[in-house]
Amino acid sequence: MDTLQISFATLAFLVVLALIFDFMNGFHDAANSIATVVSTGVLKPHHAVAFAAFFNFAALFVFHLKVAATVGKGIIDPSVVDHYVVFGALVGAIAWNVITWFFGIPSSSSHALIGGIVGAGLASSGPSVLMIREILYIVAFIVVSPVLGFVLGGLLMLLVSWLFRRTRPLRVDGWFRRLQLVSAGLYSLGHGGNDAQKTIGIIWLLLIAANVPGAKDHVPAWVVISCYVAIAMGTMFGGWRIVKTMGQRITKLKPVGGFCAETGGAMTLFLAAILGIPVSTTHTITGAIVGVGSSRKFNAVRWGLAGNIVWAWILTIPASALVAAGAWWVGKTLF
Repeated sequence: MDTLQISFATLAFLVVLALIFDFMNGFHDAANSIATVVSTGVLKPHHAVAFAAFFNFAALFVFHLKVAATVGKGIIDPSVVDHYVVFGALVGAIAWNVITWFFGIPSSSSHALIGGIVGAGLASSGPSVLMIREILYIVAFIVVSPVLGFVLGGLLMLLVSWLFRRTRPLRVDGWFRRLQLVSAGLYSLGHGGNDAQKTIGIIWLLLIAANVPGAKDHVPAWVVISCYVAIAMGTMFGGWRIVKTMGQRITKLKPVGGFCAETGGAMTLFLAAILGIPVSTTHTITGAIVGVGSSRKFNAVRWGLAGNIVWAWILTIPASALVAAGAWWVGKTLF
């Protein structure tokens, strides 16, 4: 990778912009972590966001930086990355997050960032810089992660229903109100472990390109800590417009259903983090919620709403890529 001549002010601006994206990722995806536990009445909203934010940050001590490495070096050729590409990628991702948050659509911040990197890379150097095999692998998990969440959430619901078939519903409800705290904590841990690392990856790539001392050998500790703090703070503020969609409009959830959805989603996120695959936490928990709802009764799920969410998923990468390409051009003019 060629050394870039980037002023300290430009470098600092882009790092701050990346942390703003990370904050918005937590803000936008707070619903993923807290919607089920709030909608079932297990935690009050302000308690739920603090609970989720704590586990978002705690993921720092659990997961290796495999997802960060994938985002930083597995989407476009790292040799073409400069401050214009990073600026375009971040603006494209932030713009899509703002649009989907405004309309209450649970889209993927992760895929918005990936689309932003692709769009800015294309604008900068053309299609030859795209790492097609790696991108296709990531795109495949747009389908795999919600399907896996759907299957695991649905199977857990069926298993729990069978195990407790002779237990009084009120007693089951009381048990799973406590157990849902465990499942919500695990899901928030997986959310932090997957999503914070995407911002770590893009900052790391920028620092390497700018020839910051020591960046080539390992990710600076301040990058890791600041990214986990940013996503936890974003979760603390919470994207309330999306909570209602995730927690009640797709399907009605009780504590047992919330436990199964969160546990199925957490299992998927832990697997992805271990494999270094940047999956969407939004896709995963949506699939798990739909799986839980459909395991009880097929028409318990509002399939029209679920279909609209899927369309948002499909549009995320191309829409954010288009905005990123325009932002790259603006960046070339500004910097």
